[in-house]
Amino acid sequence: MEIGFLLYPKLTLLDLVGPSEVFLRVPDAKVHLVWKNRDLVSGGGQMVQPSTTFTDCPQLDVLCVPGGPGQIDLMDDEEVLSFLRDQAANAKWVTSVCTGSLILGAAGLLQGYRATSHWSAVDQLSLFGAIPIKERVVIDRNRVSGGGVTAGIDFGLRLVAEMHSEELAKMIQLSMEYDPMPPFKGGSPKSAEPELLAKMQQRLDSFQEPQKKASERAAAKLREDGK
Repeated sequence: MEIGFLLYPKLTLLDLVGPSEVFLRVPDAKVHLVWKNRDLVSGGGQMVQPSTTFTDCPQLDVLCVPGGPGQIDLMDDEEVLSFLRDQAANAKWVTSVCTGSLILGAAGLLQGYRATSHWSAVDQLSLFGAIPIKERVVIDRNRVSGGGVTAGIDFGLRLVAEMHSEELAKMIQLSMEYDPMPPFKGGSPKSAEPELLAKMQQRLDSFQEPQKKASERAAAKLREDGK
């Protein structure tokens, strides 16, 4: 089982580390960290070493795109988008965590699919012809997307159950001692206090404006290219 994560500058590290920790516990699975070159990549304040390049990457069974602030820079990066399209053509599973789904959308890979993203960005998926679903994990045929950041672990476990068995997913969940008990209520817009949600949204506004513009540009290009 060849599993590949797109690595890129300014990704959110937990979007990558959460599901990769799940997949590394799958028997006979090989996890690749893929980028344009083998130079160290800064993610979440730490440096990560790509294990392969776009050129050398084998055909993946699972293609996964994590999210993060660097997602904006990839929305019109044709080298990245072409790599994703090429791999997705023969991958068994095309997947994402958090705002990685926007990158899949920009590559034209979510047209007509149900998908999710970070709660602050999920509505942008409709720009790419996707059907936004505000859930922690969304599975539509061979497209699997996880919500924001911590949802990457849930995403990984759900995908293992789909690929192998629920028993294996449960064993991995137990081995990771994944039994979350958040110290505070309000980890999603559904449960957050309205005042707290409004304050968080205000903090995100300055980031969301360029993000939405990048999505709009990428969607316009897809229409021009007929993808």
